[in-house]
Amino acid sequence: MGFYYTKDIYKQEATMSTMTIRGLDDLTIKALKEKASQEGTSVNTALVKLIQENLGLKKRRRTALYNDLDHLAGTWNDKDYKEFLKKVEDFEKIDKSIWK
Repeated sequence: MGFYYTKDIYKQEATMSTMTIRGLDDLTIKALKEKASQEGTSVNTALVKLIQENLGLKKRRRTALYNDLDHLAGTWNDKDYKEFLKKVEDFEKIDKSIWK
């Protein structure tokens, strides 16, 4: 793939090429496979995206993905749900005197 440089912007020529990357350790390969899996893409697509973003050729999407509360998903039973609804029922009430 050929690139030329003009005014701080890389422009891509119409050619595509194949590249072999050597020397990737097992941890890097595992992380790349996990990233591809999370994004629902192939390892090649994930790698191309990483390279393009880190070279400034493609803007990174600023979507924050949080998974720190995943362990809580699906842990409520009916009793917990009913207790929660009871404790937040005051938030469902509208004080009509304020909205005149």
